[in-house]
Amino acid sequence: GNQLQQSEKMAAIGQLAAGVAHEINNPIGFVNSNLGTLQRYIADLFKVISSYEQAESELTPQTRSNLAEIKRQIDLNYLREDSESLLVESLEGMLRVKHIVQDLKDFAHVDETDKQWANLEKGMDSTLNVVWNELKYKTEVIKEYAGIVDIECIPSQINQVFMNLLMNAVQAIDKHGRITVRTGQEDQKVWIEVQDTGKGIKSEHLSRIFEPFFTTKPVGKGTGLGLSLSYGIVSKHNGRIEVSSEEGKGTTFRVWLPISQPAEG
Repeated sequence: GNQLQQSEKMAAIGQLAAGVAHEINNPIGFVNSNLGTLQRYIADLFKVISSYEQAESELTPQTRSNLAEIKRQIDLNYLREDSESLLVESLEGMLRVKHIVQDLKDFAHVDETDKQWANLEKGMDSTLNVVWNELKYKTEVIKEYAGIVDIECIPSQINQVFMNLLMNAVQAIDKHGRITVRTGQEDQKVWIEVQDTGKGIKSEHLSRIFEPFFTTKPVGKGTGLGLSLSYGIVSKHNGRIEVSSEEGKGTTFRVWLPISQPAEG
């Protein structure tokens, strides 16, 4: 029962993420386009100001000194440079938000429960982007991709597995470490591996880590469902998860998946 509840919860999170992504897209669209227009408007305004400046010599001395005073007060030259860079920065910010929304959508794979052909390396990349904030301060991520073929799977579920393995890896690392992601292909199977330089798993725990609710984390730091859920997803895909670990050295999880799924029925 628990496996099911948990996967329903994941589906709900996926739908929520997709819904939020969709909602965010609208304002992003118009803010983005408004900023672009504003950029043009401001450039035009400064053009007008420049041509006025060229006519300044024809003004009365009094008007000229008034103008000089206003320019000094508002620091016109600074405004000229800064308004341009402010807009460029804002547009870059919008682009980043757009990418984040796209990653969320890829990650959630909008309420799809059907198998499709997907690339695990792409899936791992979009999952890495989603959890990047958790990783970036403590870890260096190294990718050793073999350029594997697409496989038949439910991508959102496989991404859940990747997310879980990445979060486990980062939580195993105390101060700073390395996470290496590798892929490979053998016969009719592909594999993807997440290796960390963290604290490792005690040998007496190794056989239990896929049990539901088994956790070595302090209370409140993990449900202990992640790995059992991942195990369930991988089994459902007719694959398997292998783990090897050495205390004080690190842990490697390897997920094996068949390239194509057996026909239903």
